[in-house]
Amino acid sequence: MIAAIHSATEKSLIPSHDIAATILRVIDRILDWMGLSHQRNLEEIVYTAIILGLSLAIGLIIRWVIIFLVKKFVEHRHSAAMEQLLKMHTINKCTHFITPMVFFALIPFAFVSDHHTLDWIMRIVGVYTLITVAIAINAVLEFAWWRFDNRDNRYNHPLKGVLNICRGLVWIIIFIISVSILIDRSPMTLLAGLGAFAAALMLIFKDSILGFVAGIQLSTNDMLRVGDWIVVPSTIANGTVIDVTLSVVKVQNWDNTVVMLPPYTLVSTSFQNWRGMYDAGCRLVNRDIYFAQASIQPMTPQLLERIVSAYPLMTDYVKSRQQAKARGLGNEYNNWDKPNGTIDTNLGLFRAYICTYLLKHPAVNNSQFIIVSLDPATEYGQALNIEFFSIYTAWAPFEAVLSEIFENIAVAAPVFGLTLSNSPDGNEFTVRTSPQPGQTSIGI
Repeated sequence: MIAAIHSATEKSLIPSHDIAATILRVIDRILDWMGLSHQRNLEEIVYTAIILGLSLAIGLIIRWVIIFLVKKFVEHRHSAAMEQLLKMHTINKCTHFITPMVFFALIPFAFVSDHHTLDWIMRIVGVYTLITVAIAINAVLEFAWWRFDNRDNRYNHPLKGVLNICRGLVWIIIFIISVSILIDRSPMTLLAGLGAFAAALMLIFKDSILGFVAGIQLSTNDMLRVGDWIVVPSTIANGTVIDVTLSVVKVQNWDNTVVMLPPYTLVSTSFQNWRGMYDAGCRLVNRDIYFAQASIQPMTPQLLERIVSAYPLMTDYVKSRQQAKARGLGNEYNNWDKPNGTIDTNLGLFRAYICTYLLKHPAVNNSQFIIVSLDPATEYGQALNIEFFSIYTAWAPFEAVLSEIFENIAVAAPVFGLTLSNSPDGNEFTVRTSPQPGQTSIGI
């Protein structure tokens, strides 16, 4: 068999024949020592097992050496990219192809006469090599995506779907080439035959195709980013987007549950994205409070004096309205940057007080509109609508400011002679019934 190797290597460019001849000589000596005859089949089996172990050993050694050198580089340079390479095992995944390449270089010398067996071994090892190449390419793509997503993706576009598409394309190409190697046909012939299964493939990969199209629309139109707070009315999703892939959008609700949504759902239906609120740096407050209709009264000098004494910030407003009234002028109707109200009724002055209070509040954004207006009365009483923008967008500070402002409004209302209404409330009321002959009316 060694002679056959030398005769074969005279026409071969593979430089590994010396190693193969050395291994075969060792095998012959081992067989002689064990008292076994030099059977070609036995030699081929032992040779294949030895080069398989040798290939694995060489691959592991090279992998350990490369990883060791990278770790030393990271220790001296403290490179974030290199540290991420180690965390993502990118280098480890990129060195898997070394083992089949070594096996490729040595296996032909074991079957110099049995070409049929050698052909099938080469096909199987070729498919395995393609798989290791696909793993390496996907590892590089994943690292490249991480690098871009952390350095250049300033707008936090959902690019993981693009990564998944690239992964899928790599595996599809590897699969087609692998099948063509196993059946010994051209990949183009195989692709031509796939046309008959196009309808079945579209049905099988329907969700992936819809997700791919939806992902492009979401990214191109900047409809969604990782970290956005979204509300999808047709689902229970109400929280922060934590991941966007080819087939699913993960939303973490405020109760820490995770809702899975197909990307196509966000394109085919409407959803609310709160990113604009965060970008603007202010958050809208729109709330109604209700007053008992009977507590709305004309303003009296005694009540006006009591209000100014309790809230000195209303002094300038009250004086300006009294002077305008003395000159026969009507009420002013200002823009949102000045208080609107009247001194004719206690509710009108209360509207002016709320405007003044909000304009001077440090947590209220004065560059946005501030509107205090009456809504139509309901069974709960007279509705007073208050709209303004808080400078806080985060949940906890926003709710704290909201509570502080409406607590102050609730405490100030009785000073203006206004009664907050509840349904049912504790106000006294009278029910009268028509008396029967000989009876008096009953009052409750």
